[in-house]
Amino acid sequence: MSHFSEDFAGTDLDRTIWLPSYLPVWSSTAASAATYTVENGRLTLRIPPDQGLWCAGDHDPPLRVSGIQSGAWSGPAGSTRGQQRYREGLTVREEQPRFEGWLPSSGRVAIRCAMSLSPRSMAALWLSGFEDDDAQEQCGELCVVEVFGKDPTAVGVGVKAFRDPRLTQDFDAPRLPIDVAEPHTYAVDWDADEAVFTVDGTVVRRCARPPAYPMQVMIAVFDFPDWSTGADDQLVPELVVDRVWGG
Repeated sequence: MSHFSEDFAGTDLDRTIWLPSYLPVWSSTAASAATYTVENGRLTLRIPPDQGLWCAGDHDPPLRVSGIQSGAWSGPAGSTRGQQRYREGLTVREEQPRFEGWLPSSGRVAIRCAMSLSPRSMAALWLSGFEDDDAQEQCGELCVVEVFGKDPTAVGVGVKAFRDPRLTQDFDAPRLPIDVAEPHTYAVDWDADEAVFTVDGTVVRRCARPPAYPMQVMIAVFDFPDWSTGADDQLVPELVVDRVWGG
């Protein structure tokens, strides 16, 4: 797929592009399902107070998440073949059929979005290596935007190497004079030589030799209950997305 544009014009996600679960391979499609709406040309991801933990009892720290992703695959249940392993020794809980919605390997990916966050939540768009059977080391990430509610002027961007030995960790969170609760455009333009990260068209970071293999788009809002102040369980973090595009 060359040019891509998603403006959320319908009443639900396009299931040929998006899977509305967060890494269901380590959980299940049902247990990792996002809480979301698509209406008035916007996708809203939210975490209501009664939403359960993701991979409860196993992931540390405990977290709740509503996310969508543009790709998925795994080996059979009980195998170790899956994407974005968060610890050694993980085994597949629910086999995922191969799903290739939008897997850019270079070019541009941009999002226009607004975030409603508390000190215990965060929101992000990142690109993660598809990491299939023949390319398990292709697991690096391009973080287009990552914002924690406890420090909302710090906008995380850059390359995260993870287990890819060819990549160099090159991630930072520059402080920007923006209000993330208002809509802004966050983007990356990249090829095998350089990734250029921008906010509202202004360059905020450049990273050399980024990953240039098929990557799936991940968009999510997170909540970390252990960060609670004791009087914030009723808060509902939201990520409101107007558009995602690239090519």
